[in-house]
Amino acid sequence: MSKQKKEKTQKRKPPVIDKNTGDIPHKVKNKLKRGVYDKELHTLQIELVKLQEWIKAQGLKVIVLFEGRDAAGKGGVIKRITECLNPRICRVIALGTPTEKEKTQWYFQRYVPHLPAAGEMVLFDRSWYNRAGVEHVMNFCTDEEYREFLRSCPEFESMLIRSGIILIKYWFSVSDSEQERRFQARLDDPTKRWKLSPMDLKSRELWIEYSHAKDEMFKYTDIKQSPWRVVEADDKKRARLNCIHDLLSLIPYKDLTPEPIKLPPRKSDRGYIRPPKSSQTYVPQIY
Repeated sequence: MSKQKKEKTQKRKPPVIDKNTGDIPHKVKNKLKRGVYDKELHTLQIELVKLQEWIKAQGLKVIVLFEGRDAAGKGGVIKRITECLNPRICRVIALGTPTEKEKTQWYFQRYVPHLPAAGEMVLFDRSWYNRAGVEHVMNFCTDEEYREFLRSCPEFESMLIRSGIILIKYWFSVSDSEQERRFQARLDDPTKRWKLSPMDLKSRELWIEYSHAKDEMFKYTDIKQSPWRVVEADDKKRARLNCIHDLLSLIPYKDLTPEPIKLPPRKSDRGYIRPPKSSQTYVPQIY
């Protein structure tokens, strides 16, 4: 071995291990190449369109829940799922803080109006599991309300499934070090800074508390009828592809993609006089 190669070998440092989780930080892992990701995502999105047409034709009712740590990538995968779908068939629900009236209602009541009708798929960007996570950790609910949720949630979901709803639950798992990296990236990017809420910042201090809350939630709600499907999310690209691929595998469907349409010839525009451009207000062509 040459002296130069020997010096390079000596300078190479071993991967830094996350003290809390034992994970290797995302930056030293083998990232999925952009070209491979784009190609696979396009293929999966074509299949999502086929699934959409099948849901519509068969009158299926589908709910997909996305839960996980802050900055785990839930919004990213939802965006890629809906990107090529009809918003009248595939809806996204992301509820805000409950109103004073909603706080007095049966806990699941505010979610019921958003459940799918026949031929619809509803994606919940966070869901009724707020009670087992942020509400419990941040003391936004009483211990009695929290315990009642853990008892009643499996019953509520069983009722949905018995009514004919297909319920799929995803938990996006991200390491402490990767979450911190994403938080820092959001701070540096003005277009993403809005994603950092006071709750997100508080979650950095309460990592262990959130871990215990997640474990307790799984103990009660990871049931045979509606199991939690965990997505390793330190690599965003792989997480998106794996989640979409899994979703497609859970609902048997056939290709009902509409056949290509032959456009009829346009009619002649003889006799039509276009109004002068000066009579309309045009957007300035800055670019």
